[in-house]
Formats: sequence, structure tokens, C-alpha cells
Amino acid sequence: MSYAREMLDASPSPVTVDKSVLATVIDALSDCAQACVADIDDDLGEHNVTEMITCIRLCLNCADVCTAAAAVISRPAGYDASVTKPLLEACVAICKTCGDECERHAEMHAHCRVCGEACRRCEQACRELLRAL
Repeated sequence: MSYAREMLDASPSPVTVDKSVLATVIDALSDCAQACVADIDDDLGEHNVTEMITCIRLCLNCADVCTAAAAVISRPAGYDASVTKPLLEACVAICKTCGDECERHAEMHAHCRVCGEACRRCEQACRELLRAL
């Protein structure tokens, strides 16, 4: 069990969505942000760093969007659909774009493969939560 799920279970505030789905999204968002930050660092160490510029920029955006979304949805007591839904939609969009770019480099760079997988997992988790809202 992740800390996200433990915190949701421990919260005295009512949670209006399936806690398992919510915890899965929080974990996926955190994992994706971490994978993107690590991928940026690895991209910067590549000999062909100029070829990695798009990947680096997308990973920066993805990490920032996922971090913001994780923070907001970790506070379900203050749920506001007008904020939460666009954030999750932004996560779906950036995770798809970033995942596509990472997959372009996946055969050459294992770190891009792993980051792409994290982006895909996050994209799917966010889509699932959006369907549940």
C-alpha cells in the first residue's frame, strides 16, 4: 500500500471517488514526475544532447504538470471539479506527448524507455480518474 492510499484512508474528510483509483493516480503522477526529472538528467549526459532538447523540454513540462496535479488531487477535501478536471486533462495531454517523444529515443536510451512507460501509465491512470469523476 502506498502512502497516498494510507493518507486517503486516514483522512477524516469524505472522499467522493474510489480511493484505490485516486491513490493509483497520485502514485502514477509522482512516479511520472520523478521519471521525467531523472530522464532530463540522463538526457543532459548524452553525447548527442542537442538531439534531446525536445525530450528535455517535454519532460520539464510533464514533471511540473504532474507535480501540480498530484498536489491538488492529494487534497480531496477541497475538491473543485473546475480545477481538478482541467489539471487531469493537462496531465493526459502532456503525458501522451512526452511519452511519444521518449518512445522515439527508447531503442537508443533505456532511460527514455522507462520514462515513456511512466508517462503512459500516468496518462492511463488520469484517464481512468477522469471517467470516475
